[in-house]
Amino acid sequence: MAQFDFDLFVIGAGSGGVRASRMSASFGARVAVAEDRYLGGTCVNVGCIPKKLLTYAAHYADDFEDARAYGWSLEGRSFDWPTLVANKDKEIARLNGVYAKLLDDAGVRRIEARARIVDPHTVEAGGKTYTAERLLVATGSWPTLPEIPGVELAITSNEAFHLKELPRRVLVAGGGYIAVEFAGIFHGLGAHVVQTHRGELFLRGFDDDVRSALAGEMTRRGIELRFGHVPKRIERAGAALRAVLDDGSAYEVDQVLYAIGRAPNTKGLGLAELGVRLGPLGEVVVDELSRSSLDNLYAIGDATNRLNLTPVAIHEAMALARTLYGRQRTPVDHENVPSAVFSQPQIGAVGLTEAAARARYGKLDVYKTSFRPLRHTLTGRSEQTTMKLVVDQKSQRVVGAHMVGPDAGEIIQGIAIAVKVGATKAQFDATVGIHPTLAEEFVTMRTAAKRD
Repeated sequence: MAQFDFDLFVIGAGSGGVRASRMSASFGARVAVAEDRYLGGTCVNVGCIPKKLLTYAAHYADDFEDARAYGWSLEGRSFDWPTLVANKDKEIARLNGVYAKLLDDAGVRRIEARARIVDPHTVEAGGKTYTAERLLVATGSWPTLPEIPGVELAITSNEAFHLKELPRRVLVAGGGYIAVEFAGIFHGLGAHVVQTHRGELFLRGFDDDVRSALAGEMTRRGIELRFGHVPKRIERAGAALRAVLDDGSAYEVDQVLYAIGRAPNTKGLGLAELGVRLGPLGEVVVDELSRSSLDNLYAIGDATNRLNLTPVAIHEAMALARTLYGRQRTPVDHENVPSAVFSQPQIGAVGLTEAAARARYGKLDVYKTSFRPLRHTLTGRSEQTTMKLVVDQKSQRVVGAHMVGPDAGEIIQGIAIAVKVGATKAQFDATVGIHPTLAEEFVTMRTAAKRD
């Protein structure tokens, strides 16, 4: 008789938890996963997927306007927010079903309840206890809010996907990718948007040229950026809200959305009581194999606060399953992970920023171009696309690639392969471009804008 009910008990059925469960089961492990909210976690339900759908919707405003220059007449167009939300919800429900089937087909036991760790081998969920040889925390993260008067009147990204009406005036507080994306979404759908951020420029961690370029484009589109300022209180103003900033200025809006960061969702799991080492935000501190300070307890994804991206959580899950049950020790690899911000226009990036590359390698060659895309030679739109390559001067390896412009995420995904395998600038130059495309600029930049 088996000593434990399961070989692996997973807490959290987000992207990481589901992948770890399925992969481990495919290697022959007996697996259970507990989830008290929704299958697919943040990404599927209140993150990547619905956000991208809303981004598509917002972009139609530009597309319709640009179509006139190409001979199309689109009179009488209108937008209906409830229709968008209903169709989005239908797709999310479909994906929830897909995730359930994937787990069931893999032989994973699904437990629809909040789990709490009782001891190193025991978990309580839904009034029942289960034992497992190993435990995995994959509980993701949760939006944070500031402690200011009236903050209860604001919403976070969680609620933004379920608003009954489209607000016509929105203040977005925050400077990360979620704040930038929602500023673009609401603006594209017709709202007047103000975005506040405590720093001098948003998107800390991205290349400075990229940050500046996007700020310019957002301002050109009509989004009001208030850098260096944050709301100090929110109060009711009749049917509206009044957000008062730290400089005394105030904005009357229909909605205040906070996107100032997310914290690991680890409270109440029983980790502290077990003596599991936690970081300052409550993140589970793990090694390269995702193992915590408790030998049989592991953690992946946002709960570890390493690199909080859905594909990274999936990568960590696959590496863990191979390590534990696939007889293949697989450390996680967080080097040269590509990312995108689905702002308007988009950001795509892989590798090091110019500042980070200079700190690591010293002397650099930096290639940069900024131009108006061919599409807008007819529309008259002044939007600029910016592209940048960061090259280690000694080895001539391309160690960073950055872009602001249409389809930047799609383009950088391909460029990421070259950066990951260590391609040199000469190899980029030797690649024939596809003409006329935006992406060809990455292989036609011949003259360095900056050479240390």
